[in-house]
Amino acid sequence: MEDVRVLIADDEREIRELLKKYMERELYKVDVAVNGEEALQLFDQNNYNLVILDLMMPKVDGLEVCRILRNKTNVPIVMLTAKDQEVEKILGLSIGADDYITKPFSINEVVARVKALMRRFLVLNNNGNAQEDEIITFTGMSINLKKYTVTIDGEEISLTAKEFELLKFFASHPEQVFTKVQLFRNVWGSSYIEDDNTVMVHIRKLRKKIEADPSNPQFIQTVWGIGYKFTGEKDEA
Repeated sequence: MEDVRVLIADDEREIRELLKKYMERELYKVDVAVNGEEALQLFDQNNYNLVILDLMMPKVDGLEVCRILRNKTNVPIVMLTAKDQEVEKILGLSIGADDYITKPFSINEVVARVKALMRRFLVLNNNGNAQEDEIITFTGMSINLKKYTVTIDGEEISLTAKEFELLKFFASHPEQVFTKVQLFRNVWGSSYIEDDNTVMVHIRKLRKKIEADPSNPQFIQTVWGIGYKFTGEKDEA
């Protein structure tokens, strides 16, 4: 089995060493970068299964690194942010980060979130032994659960791993209403939600990709005062 490899980019030595130590305890191979420029160079030289990016780094900041990486890969990206960087958190999620962790953080929470993201990513990339595809079909939409592909009106749509997991969860529970906390628990694998932005931003991004009119969604609808539900019409053909 190929080694699981993690890239950590942070200009604070103590944080780099702490994260590296605990990631290696999980038997991951770990590379570290001290700035965004070095992170991009390492990414181009190696195959990574997950990237942890500090938001504020010299030379190239974490937002720009995230944007560049997301244009070339769907590997999970975790952003490290400070408590007062609310706007940057939302920006990070909107350009493709899968999750963010606020400093100062609990190292056990970091490990738990990384492991949850890693499990989903490895499932996404190890479907070659599947005996048959599992496909959920709605009017205008087809979701292949084994290949992690989505087509809308016959056109394949590019989703990040987290966007696909969110859509998959919704589509597997049509017409069921979920709160933001329930979505975070089931899709992000954590019972603790720091604020609503993570879920809301991912739903906004997902709507832009799968809805003909995101302001009047056909698939993911808001249930005011409660949460969201998936309302696609099941295609039994």
